[in-house]
Amino acid sequence: MFGYLAAAIVCAAAVLIVLLGPASFPSVPGLISLFAGSECGVSGGRVLGQKELSEHNGGPGSPGLYLAVLGLVFDVKKGSKHYGPGGSYSFFAGKDASRAYVTGDFTEKGLVDDLSELSPLGMLHLNNWLSFYRQNYDFVGKLVGRFYDKKGQPTKALEDALAVIDIGLKLKEQRIEENKQFPPCNVESSSGISRVWCSNRSGGIHRDWVGVPRKMYLAGSDGYRCVCVRTSGPPTEHPDSTEHRDRGDLDNPLLKEYEECNPLFDWCLLKE
Repeated sequence: MFGYLAAAIVCAAAVLIVLLGPASFPSVPGLISLFAGSECGVSGGRVLGQKELSEHNGGPGSPGLYLAVLGLVFDVKKGSKHYGPGGSYSFFAGKDASRAYVTGDFTEKGLVDDLSELSPLGMLHLNNWLSFYRQNYDFVGKLVGRFYDKKGQPTKALEDALAVIDIGLKLKEQRIEENKQFPPCNVESSSGISRVWCSNRSGGIHRDWVGVPRKMYLAGSDGYRCVCVRTSGPPTEHPDSTEHRDRGDLDNPLLKEYEECNPLFDWCLLKE
């Protein structure tokens, strides 16, 4: 999954590299060479206006079936059973409804290209969709509007969107590393009671220890998630510590015990 996201962000950034030129990104080592070709499909194509795009809705007399994501237009005719009239995704046809791919709001108000207030991880989800269309449908060109001007040049809005995607990718990397140290608990609920427990594969993280469930609080928030914590050996952040040399990560300040459970058990029953 991480590789898929990395490929997606590389191709999204290619929009700016190809159109603005290598000098626009001098501070990223090795980045320019990745965009020397047109593998990501953002070079070429034509510039379309909003009216022309709206006419490509697949309806009677329509010249085709197009949609746009982040200002990039794709021909989705081969997916007409989904995007054509009566299809389950027909509301995407003839417009750039980038916001709806993240919010799931398929009303007229939600089917817009305004990405303000979307979270970095939400923007990564949108980038997954962009990668999907690039891989499965023909690239047509660029849409004049929020993300491209009349000459097909990227706007500040596109630059901002790519910056948020980049933040999302960094957060994803951070979560992957965090999950290696604190894998998520297994969870199941029934009749108002939740059971959380740890195993050497919980959270999809294979390891040689099981751990015990703890509440891990998010910095600057009252929210928490259940994680499995290593109970022996030195703490991860201080492998040479003598004070806590055989308590694993139990003394991490972001962790709290489940008060109603035995802190030494690898499982816990919680009333909802």
